Amino acid sequence: MQNAYNKLLPLLALLLLCIGCSRKNDSFLSRNFHAVTAKYNTLYNGEVAFEEGREALVATYQDNFWEILPIERLEQFNMITLPGESKDANFERAEEKAIKAIQKHSMEIKGKERNPKIDEAFMLLGKSRYYDQRFVRALESFNYILAVYPTSNNIAQANIWKAKTNIRLDNDVIAIENLHELLEEEESLNNQDYADASAMLAQGYLNINRKDSALVYIDKAAALTRKNEEEGRYLYIEGQIYDAIGEHGLANETYTKVIDLNRRIPRRYMINAYIARARNFDYETEDRVAFLEMLQELAENRENRPFLDRIYNQLGEYYLNIKETDTAIIYYNKSLRTPGNDTYLKSRDYLTLGNIAFDSAQYQQAGAYYDSTLTNINDRTREYRDINKKRENLTDVIRYEQIAKENDSILALVAMNDEDRVAFFEDYVSKLKEQAAKDSIAAVANGGIVNNEFFTSEPGISGPQAGTFYFYNAATVAQGKLNFKARWGNRELVDNWRLSSTRSIANGDDAIAQSEQDSTGTDARYDIDQYIASIPTATGKIDTLSRDRNFAYYQLGLIYKEKFKEYDLAAQRLEKLLDQDPEERLVLPTKYHLYQIFGNAENPAMEQQYRDDILNNHADSRYAAFIKNPDKALDKEADSPETLYSALFRSFEQQQYEYVITQADAYIDQFVGDPFVPKFELLKATAIGKLRGFEDYKEALNYVALNYPNEEEGKKAQQTLEEVIPQIQDSAFTPDMESQSWKLVYSFPTGNDEDFEKKREGLQHALNVYFFTQYYISADFYTAQERLLVLHGFTSKDAAERFAYKLETDEDYDWKTPATPISSKNYRTIQLHKNLNTYLSHDSK
Repeated sequence: MQNAYNKLLPLLALLLLCIGCSRKNDSFLSRNFHAVTAKYNTLYNGEVAFEEGREALVATYQDNFWEILPIERLEQFNMITLPGESKDANFERAEEKAIKAIQKHSMEIKGKERNPKIDEAFMLLGKSRYYDQRFVRALESFNYILAVYPTSNNIAQANIWKAKTNIRLDNDVIAIENLHELLEEEESLNNQDYADASAMLAQGYLNINRKDSALVYIDKAAALTRKNEEEGRYLYIEGQIYDAIGEHGLANETYTKVIDLNRRIPRRYMINAYIARARNFDYETEDRVAFLEMLQELAENRENRPFLDRIYNQLGEYYLNIKETDTAIIYYNKSLRTPGNDTYLKSRDYLTLGNIAFDSAQYQQAGAYYDSTLTNINDRTREYRDINKKRENLTDVIRYEQIAKENDSILALVAMNDEDRVAFFEDYVSKLKEQAAKDSIAAVANGGIVNNEFFTSEPGISGPQAGTFYFYNAATVAQGKLNFKARWGNRELVDNWRLSSTRSIANGDDAIAQSEQDSTGTDARYDIDQYIASIPTATGKIDTLSRDRNFAYYQLGLIYKEKFKEYDLAAQRLEKLLDQDPEERLVLPTKYHLYQIFGNAENPAMEQQYRDDILNNHADSRYAAFIKNPDKALDKEADSPETLYSALFRSFEQQQYEYVITQADAYIDQFVGDPFVPKFELLKATAIGKLRGFEDYKEALNYVALNYPNEEEGKKAQQTLEEVIPQIQDSAFTPDMESQSWKLVYSFPTGNDEDFEKKREGLQHALNVYFFTQYYISADFYTAQERLLVLHGFTSKDAAERFAYKLETDEDYDWKTPATPISSKNYRTIQLHKNLNTYLSHDSK
């Protein structure tokens, strides 16, 4: 009996303990049991998971030191998390633990929570949802703490996290108001809470662009925080804000405070503080030697290896500012070659190298650098659009500069006498041979077998082009392939491909050419007579080269002036154009643009010179009128290209195609180089198609596409050639049975508009009398000699023929004009190909 009693006693004690620890029992034992269990079991595991998740977020976050850093390191995604989903398993686990603590250990008795740890569970719940970016649900948790636990020691933190959540929800003003109330009412805030609240106040003010107010609170946050990492971050942000408002001296003082923290903060803040301070360096007044030594010491310090890309970039900036461009280029390239995740820094390196190449007139190289810049920046930013526009403009610069350079070279040779030509090419061939010898020596030194002549620039009349990348020029690549084949024949892709044993004998012509070269022992690249024979002698060819060269210089002047604001380059190109005795149509607009350029460049002497030239020698021109009345904008004048184009387009809509073509030609000559010229060209091409038919339309479109490939009109013409022309080029007629839409066509000769109008009115009157409201009339242009009255809306050929018969036999109408029923598809073919007679002959059979 005693043994049974001893066994039941522990069970009875356990039962009494469970009854005493019930969540509905407001006893000391029950409260402490659930508080301790919640804190050291459920909440502890949840806090561990939460800290792991937050540390992972912070570790993977990439700060963009090119912009003002955010207070909190959290990358916000524009994604909606559905119920039951989570972005991070750690935060999901933390949330589950918080909910479990609330469900199993909450002691709400008589409307009051008796477990002192449940407010901590709600804090963990809110913070987990916050970092999981479910901000509305997080806000619910923080609001619950503030409403239900007014005496909690987490009230200050709940207010701060509520403000953080509102900031994430773009409720910055509400967050600022709440934080101010917290700082005013909670006098007992500890330093860390005060620092956290001040930091979030600074973030709120930054978001609404009140940087001066943000400075006050970020400074307080840096002074009061007990965390070294936060102190370094807040001070760095403070320096960035000073820079943003132009207080670079105060910014440098703040960056120095960051640097002085040294190893107490992550090294990224210290190094970027050095870089930020370096960007504020005054090259005119401060010590350049000491500044350079500081940068070099940073680069040599092994601890700074993760930041070498930024340090090399700043060294490049230093040398660029002191005009040592070649050394600057070396460091920008070092920055690019250094491994790093800062894509924006790479874009700065590429952009600066592109600008250097552009300023040095190395336009193809600049274009390549700009392409690389665009791959490293967000394509939705304004900067991307600006650089992309500059890159597109650079395409035109590259094309026109190449035309100008090549044609100048050829025309210079044309102007030489025979002795000068021989001397020129002897010097050129001599340089080629010297380079070939150097390459052979280098090849032997490197263990090679033969010289490396193949890799030198291919010969040409204009000579090698330094500073351009071979594969960016399609014409050079194509010529290179031809020259390779002519010299080496067909070669397999194998080792030692230069050896004669590897030469393919499949190409007979190549073998013959090679044998001829071997027999003479000469290389075509060294044949002076061949060069001289290639110089053009035909007057038409020389005139074309001169005209293309002149137009290229004119276009370059306009591009540099209008698109790049490079007034010196623009003036150089346009003045060189005037020195070359250009066509008359280019002279006056060139002088006017030079007048504007020197005005913009603040060169009053040259501005006055071109002003007097225009007023004295071209007094009746529209350009003289612009100079006399500069207050009138060009696009407001009655004879501006915009106004004239609009009027011409109205003439096009009125089917005055011959007039449109003639007038467009006049405007194209008048406004040469103006952005509206491609518009006139495309309108003219469309009018040609309406007037003359498919083949002429196709030829006119091809002209626009070839001459204006980089303009919208040229691209549109090319798109039409590729997509539309193949669909309409077939002039064959479709069988009548395939059509369910028909027209009745009446043909009239042009020249008697009054009679044509009477016929149109008579046909309309007939429709009204017969109550045929389903039909309608159009007066269509066909050719310069023929116009058509077209009645639309018939569903069959029989219906069209019945109406024609009714009209011809009605005694109320004297209608003798024969009608031709044509299906809608065939009518379109007739208008496109101008083959009505072919259709009538086909139909009569």
